[in-house]
Amino acid sequence: MSVFRISEAAELLGVSADTVRRWVDAGRLPARRDAHGHRIVDGVDLAGFVRAQSAAPDEGAEFSSARNRLRGIVTAVVRDTVMAQVDIQAGPFRIVSLMSREAVDELDLRVGSVAVAVIKSTTVVVERPAPTGPGRARTDP
Repeated sequence: MSVFRISEAAELLGVSADTVRRWVDAGRLPARRDAHGHRIVDGVDLAGFVRAQSAAPDEGAEFSSARNRLRGIVTAVVRDTVMAQVDIQAGPFRIVSLMSREAVDELDLRVGSVAVAVIKSTTVVVERPAPTGPGRARTDP
């Protein structure tokens, strides 16, 4: 089973280590101490916590087959005569969308505005990092 130190869990969740410690101290996220006295969170518990914390779907989401909705802030808009590139920062993730300039204008997308990136794809590549090294999940001894 994978286990994560508080700082590793925080990095995965896109929050500070202090926030994760507060969740643990409040009993919202189960944790225990390892042989060295460090608090660790089981991967299964962390996944369950994330599922329970997921926000309700955005208005209109019930009418879409897309389930990957990332709310963020527009950080860049580059337009030419026909196309546009829109960059959105959603937590630790940068999403880049290429769309028509007309769509950008109709949505009134501007730097600093809130937008939701809706991702629907038939191809999703899933990778797993090497099991050793800093910032990597460990298996429980």
